[in-house]
Amino acid sequence: MKRSDLTEKILDVKREKGWTWKHICGEIGGFSPTLIVGALLGQMKLTKPQAAKAAELFALSKAEAAMLNEVPMRGAGVAMPPSDPLIYRLYELVMVNGPALKALIEEEFGDGIMSAIDFDMTIERQPDPKGDRVRLAMSGKFLPYKYYGATGNTAQYGFKED
Repeated sequence: MKRSDLTEKILDVKREKGWTWKHICGEIGGFSPTLIVGALLGQMKLTKPQAAKAAELFALSKAEAAMLNEVPMRGAGVAMPPSDPLIYRLYELVMVNGPALKALIEEEFGDGIMSAIDFDMTIERQPDPKGDRVRLAMSGKFLPYKYYGATGNTAQYGFKED
């Protein structure tokens, strides 16, 4: 079985049972809904206890439960640029605002990156009289670049210089 086949099986059970992602995430527990749904869609991995809960919930085999605990090939199956309108708008958001975010992060923190591994994300519905809004909050650890071969008074890491 391919990982994409397991995703389709999970989605079939979700549809058949009429479950919401909120219900599924509540049953599995332990991580943010974004990570749990990502794992069930094949982009993240669950812990062994979470994979066992998912296997019970979706009536999966031991091999399928083990697959939920394997490190996935992240990004597999996502065309670039994305064709789904919602995913494309997130892609567009980064393309348009990415250079400004990069400049602002570097000015505040120095030469480095925001981790997408040591990372948290939340999604909220924000009521608005003109139409509800989607609120995404992302928090990633700042990782300064290491300047290999640094000696003497040369900084070894790209922290913000005063």
